[in-house]
Amino acid sequence: MSRFVDCGRDQAFLLPPDLRDWVPEDDLAHFVIEAVERVDLGAFKVNRRGSGSAQYHPRMMLALLIYCYANGIFSSRRIERASRRDLGVRFVAANNHPDHDTIASFRRENLGAVTESFLQVLLLAKELKLVKVGVVSVDGSKFDANASKHRSVRYDRAGELIEQLRLEIAALMERAEAADASAAEDPQALPEEIARREALCARLDAARRRLEAQAKARAEAERAAYEAKVAARAGRKGRAKGKRPKPPEGTPRGDEQSNLSDPDSRLMRKSKRHEYRQAYNAQAVVDAGGSQLIVGARVSTCASDRNELVADIGEIAADLGRPETVLADNGYANGAAAAALVDRGALGDSKHIFLVRDGDGQDAPSFGNEREDLSAFQF
Repeated sequence: MSRFVDCGRDQAFLLPPDLRDWVPEDDLAHFVIEAVERVDLGAFKVNRRGSGSAQYHPRMMLALLIYCYANGIFSSRRIERASRRDLGVRFVAANNHPDHDTIASFRRENLGAVTESFLQVLLLAKELKLVKVGVVSVDGSKFDANASKHRSVRYDRAGELIEQLRLEIAALMERAEAADASAAEDPQALPEEIARREALCARLDAARRRLEAQAKARAEAERAAYEAKVAARAGRKGRAKGKRPKPPEGTPRGDEQSNLSDPDSRLMRKSKRHEYRQAYNAQAVVDAGGSQLIVGARVSTCASDRNELVADIGEIAADLGRPETVLADNGYANGAAAAALVDRGALGDSKHIFLVRDGDGQDAPSFGNEREDLSAFQF
């Protein structure tokens, strides 16, 4: 006859449970709790008057954020759910269950203090050999902006709308003059209508100026590469010269867009199977050697990860050391960026950059000039 382990879900605890018995001794939760106990809380916002409802202790909230971020749980709603479902999170939260609004407000109100405390915890982890920054993993994730993609306007369309709005404003001004003269219409309504159009016109003007400034900055950044191509072409003879390099354009293309609600965000999509959304590209650098702690983070407004590798590795605090191996997906495949990391000494002595795909790599990268030599990476 088959025998089964008893599965009585109605059995009550005979003794009060101790959460520490449910969390393995080598779990990161123990380190995070002890590390946060050594953090100075002077910079955190605390209700010192004692009025109103009792607040969660900032040490508990800080430990909760650091532990969840180290385990890849970033959303405040997911952290709230994890405080009930995840034993490690429940232990760090001391069996408390702060709601997502409280978690988000704590992070928002103490952003600078949380960032500095996170660095202190990382430095403690480094001293205890928990973080070696030998192998790091880099990846990006798209996060929706607080703006609709339908509030984006193209550069050429913005110019057309500005001209149309100026004509409408002029017509409204004439109507306002006529209304004042005849007193047949409500004189209060027309100025509001004019103001709405003038405000929209101003926002469209600002959007065009942003796009023009971005185009100018892009042209300045590309000028050195353009001049190098021109010099290289001048050194060749006959047909070997090839086509004349196209100079960088200092004016925006007609299809370049700017969002009127959140001009810093961009239209992005997670993959070819997803729709375009108004979003940001959040980059994270994680210690892949075992601790899974985030050692660097930044937000990019570029949809592609291709040019993000240098800036991502630069976010690692100097006190944590230099990584020897970087793991990334093939969206980061950019020979020039990898070479720049090696030239600047941003990597350790071994200088490995591996792209996650099947195949073999080489010990030291080498890069082609005319095209990306992807044999330099491990696929």
